[in-house]
Amino acid sequence: MNRVVENFIRYIKIDTESDPDSTSCPSTAKQLDLARLLKQELINLGLSEVSLDKNGYVMATLPANTDQNIPVIGWVAHMDTSPDMSGANVNPQFVENYDGGDILLNQEDNIILSPHDFPDLKKYIGQTLITTDGKSLLGADDKAGIAEIMAAVEYLVNHPEIKHGTIKIGFTPDEEIGRGADLFDVEKFGADFAYTVDGGEIGELEYENFNAAGARIVVKGRSVHPGTAKNKMINAINIAMDIAGMLPPQQRPEHTDKREGFFHLAKFDGSIENATLFYIIREHDHEVFNWQKSLIQKAVDYANFKYGDGLVSLELKDQYYNMKEKILPVMHVVDTAKEALEDCGIEPKIIPVRGGTDGAMLSYKGLPCPNLFTGGHNAHGRFEFIPTNSMEKAVEVILKIIDLYSTKN
Repeated sequence: MNRVVENFIRYIKIDTESDPDSTSCPSTAKQLDLARLLKQELINLGLSEVSLDKNGYVMATLPANTDQNIPVIGWVAHMDTSPDMSGANVNPQFVENYDGGDILLNQEDNIILSPHDFPDLKKYIGQTLITTDGKSLLGADDKAGIAEIMAAVEYLVNHPEIKHGTIKIGFTPDEEIGRGADLFDVEKFGADFAYTVDGGEIGELEYENFNAAGARIVVKGRSVHPGTAKNKMINAINIAMDIAGMLPPQQRPEHTDKREGFFHLAKFDGSIENATLFYIIREHDHEVFNWQKSLIQKAVDYANFKYGDGLVSLELKDQYYNMKEKILPVMHVVDTAKEALEDCGIEPKIIPVRGGTDGAMLSYKGLPCPNLFTGGHNAHGRFEFIPTNSMEKAVEVILKIIDLYSTKN
């Protein structure tokens, strides 16, 4: 088993699920279990300025080994896994020389990873895949990114004949709940620009993403026995359903793709007395994004007009913005990554992110930060898988980008 795969298997065994309902940073203490391991591994590799701060951010420096004037490049990945599904007791399965057919993940529950449902599997016939056992997510988002960065750093440490500038490493908590870059100290990090290694299939290179906001709508009702409820009961569930119906159904995630935005009802809790809706709002175009936010405000205002002033409240918060605006002035970071992909024999897939990465917020904090592939597929669920070849290629691309900046200066 090669180093990047060894790293990956070691990291996914550690449960790092984040918690959107927590107000601490990191949102779950168990993320620190991986953070402490990574800190020690970076120390063991001989890196300098290795730190783990109280908020769970790990940083380290691989000093330059040349006097050339080379930009300081950062490499960033996140430690947490999605709260959409458990990341505990991950039991990875290896499928060697994949034949293109169904993969039985769990015989007891008859859970099958099938190319009928996930056609991308057909791209990896003959390769080795790492899958789940059907009982948890895998954690390639983003422990594959961590494993790839660590493997690349170890390679540079073991091959000092490869000349490079100063390399900065950063591992963040809570990316999956939209807070990964909130307390990231860009000045301390000290990079001229960076790459998040947090994308999907092999070849992906992304420098534009959704603008994002979260909306929490709370409805207050009044419970009365239904037999005597006339002109007395206020059913919060019905009001919440009415609000949901005011938003355009064609702008739900299941009806959109590419650069089309959406309103996604991610969570609903309801009783007659109280109901809560949590929406995530996504859109690439900033003007349309502002329209979306105004529409959800109008829906709440109308519900208060219709059912009684003060029954419905709205908490609306921007989460991150489209990093394209911050990348365009330094497009060399994208052009160099594209060149590296091609030099490694990989077809670049330059696509917009239908989501967000730490790189979006970092770009707005002054650290331009496009996103590179990890090789993973079907993140956040039991059908997640990653080809080992894609992980190896990700390491190769990281090293090639570093080499290109060294040889161009």
